[in-house]
Amino acid sequence: MPASVKVRMLEVIDGQPEDASYDEIMRELAFERMVERGLEDFRAGRVVSDEDMATRIQSWQK
Repeated sequence: MPASVKVRMLEVIDGQPEDASYDEIMRELAFERMVERGLEDFRAGRVVSDEDMATRIQSWQK
């Protein structure tokens, strides 16, 4: 069973150095959430192939 949100947040906070600033801790929590959202998207099949993304990027450069 996956850890609850509160437990995971505490793990991230506890993993920070004692002198970590509020902003550093908030960045780590935000990064953790972004990674988790990416993994959720991957598991749900909400992905874009490298080829499709390359095509999209090329269209922006025109």
